[in-house]
Amino acid sequence: MKVGFYQFRPLFGNPIQNCKKIIAALKDVDADLLVLPELALTGYYFKNKAESIKYAEDPDNSERIDSLINLANECNMHLIIGFAEKCGEQCFNSAALIGPSGVQHIYRKVHLFNEEKFCFDPGDTPFIVNDLNGVKIGMMICFDWVFPEVARVLALQGAQIICQPSNLVLTFCQQTMLARCLENKVFAITANRYGVDKRPQGSLRFTGKSQVVTPGGVLLHRAFSQRDALFITEINPEEANNKMITQHNNVLMDRRPEFYTSLNNK
Repeated sequence: MKVGFYQFRPLFGNPIQNCKKIIAALKDVDADLLVLPELALTGYYFKNKAESIKYAEDPDNSERIDSLINLANECNMHLIIGFAEKCGEQCFNSAALIGPSGVQHIYRKVHLFNEEKFCFDPGDTPFIVNDLNGVKIGMMICFDWVFPEVARVLALQGAQIICQPSNLVLTFCQQTMLARCLENKVFAITANRYGVDKRPQGSLRFTGKSQVVTPGGVLLHRAFSQRDALFITEINPEEANNKMITQHNNVLMDRRPEFYTSLNNK
């Protein structure tokens, strides 16, 4: 399976130009699955919820989403892209799984980071696994990495690849995802952005360094911090089916849930 990421710098508040850049960069790509950054159509640093809604997309009525569906159809591939999702009066920090036939699934970010809490509604979609031609795909967004339960829940549902659209500003995630892959024996694709969003309320600098990690916690590739990067590699998703970490230890079957009951009460 050919998988990868496209790292770039979205222009704040310019979804038309951002979508054009994505399409131009990917129109000749040969891949099965490509992951793009969080909020890739709009930029990240909204000042309030009114502004995030202003730039949000209704996926059922969006020229940008339709253009990405056409791209997926023409290239016969799947895309996972982060976007601001408008749903009535609500606005979610979402990721869409887009295939040749349309939007297959939307995940709404459960763990909002810092000032996102003032701009987005908390995600209300469960963590589920999608089937892409027999390959099991899970989604998380950026700050979800802080919560190991996310990757574990996806792994328990059979995820072979975890896809993570991101707008990372902290410096810990990329390295932490190596541990998430090792402890769950899954692949992970983190697609981050780079550059700076300069807004009236301040500035945020994003770390880039998008990456692909193996079920052994091995870094296959990490992009540079502050430049565009399109990376595609071939993997065997079935490697994620082997959950043995030693001859006698299976990272999922050796769990002792009866001793974890306090997690359900706190």
